[in-house]
Amino acid sequence: MLFQLIMNLFLTKKAFLGLLFCPLVSIAQVNWKNCSAAYGPLPTGMEVFSFEGNYQNKPFRAFYAIADPGSGNLQIEHDTTKNRRITPSGFYEKNRQPVLVVNTSFFSFKDNLNLNIIVNKGKLLAFNNHTIPGRGADSGLYYHPFVSALGINKKGEMDVAWTFTARNKRKPFVTDAVFELYMDSIPTFSLQTARNTSRLNGRHTAVAKHRLVKWKKETVIGGGPVLVQNNLVAITNNEEWKFAGKAIQDAHPRTAIGYTKEGKLIVLVIEGRNPGIAAGATLEETASILVELGCVEALNLDGGGSSCMLINGKETIRPSDKEGQREVPAAMIMREGR
Repeated sequence: MLFQLIMNLFLTKKAFLGLLFCPLVSIAQVNWKNCSAAYGPLPTGMEVFSFEGNYQNKPFRAFYAIADPGSGNLQIEHDTTKNRRITPSGFYEKNRQPVLVVNTSFFSFKDNLNLNIIVNKGKLLAFNNHTIPGRGADSGLYYHPFVSALGINKKGEMDVAWTFTARNKRKPFVTDAVFELYMDSIPTFSLQTARNTSRLNGRHTAVAKHRLVKWKKETVIGGGPVLVQNNLVAITNNEEWKFAGKAIQDAHPRTAIGYTKEGKLIVLVIEGRNPGIAAGATLEETASILVELGCVEALNLDGGGSSCMLINGKETIRPSDKEGQREVPAAMIMREGR
């Protein structure tokens, strides 16, 4: 009896120590430091955090900004250039020195066009690329993904969903369900085909709201793939086809965006391709970090050499291109006031 009591006490103490120890290990893995003072002044309620150390047994460096779009003291906009690209610092000067500038949309180097939806002040500025030619055995086929995006309404409420844009329509279309990658032999993806595809998948889920409808958001930025859904890592690369094959597991500089259940917007940038200082992150690692930060939903934006976030004009991560900041055709802007 005495022996059993001692053993019970030992096991209870061991379990308690285990519960105490495990969270400390997890927290120490990404020990964020508030560096707002180094990048101020910032609007009320906005903060900036940094981390430099080891993550997943590799050198790691990252920053994130957190702010409340519904607070009334923060204005979020998107700016695009026409058939040309400029650096984030160029966007900073062009937009009268806002508090935050970050790269966003994927784009074509050939013609400098954005490949993802961008809506600013309710106006559709850039369209999705919904057609990806097949290769090899699939060379006669075309893949047609819906494109994920984060939308913000006038109240600052946020949502991540999948979008369709048509160049003859003034508003984008949206569905809250990710659909299997649609494939056919036609090099275009019409609105009618997109609607039929969403209805088909909607019947499978038996939820009417999964149909394609107009998305009336004040601000929308597209990217992909989605990284987080319902507070869990949920990467939809198979449906969105942003990265082929094993590229999804490669470590690179990253830019990502998400929001918390409290309605806070999080913008994350991860440095990479900087030997001994920053190895970058895979999409799964990026998603895990966003979950740790409390994101309900989040999506990946253009990364690699494009990744760059400026706070009051100051660089956070070091861009990976040897020339410095890469010129891009779009950026997200945050400024104080409404």
